[in-house]
Amino acid sequence: MAGMSEPEEPFDEPIGDDERELLQQDLIDVETLKALLGPRDIKGVVFFCPDCDEDHYLAWDLLAGNLKEMLAVGESPVHEPAYEPNPDEYVSWDYARGYLDGYESFRDEEEQEKS
Repeated sequence: MAGMSEPEEPFDEPIGDDERELLQQDLIDVETLKALLGPRDIKGVVFFCPDCDEDHYLAWDLLAGNLKEMLAVGESPVHEPAYEPNPDEYVSWDYARGYLDGYESFRDEEEQEKS
């Protein structure tokens, strides 16, 4: 995820169709992950920010809001990191994507077995 810090120059180029499609899929994934992981006490995702050399903890709703903002205006809004987050309540984006891939594969296999 890009846009973790304020850009040095104003954003002039619109998001390309391929990038827009990827962002829309990420938004769907975030909403699905919130439904799957939220009840398991996972509040969101952690990203390492190379600009400030810190982890950023983004709750599901904040992450979805950032993606919506990127789709609307082409860049993610600047935000402050979460205040004293509990790292045990956040997972990496790679972990979340792997969890979702496993969930979808399992669901697909169950549907095939019923057919």
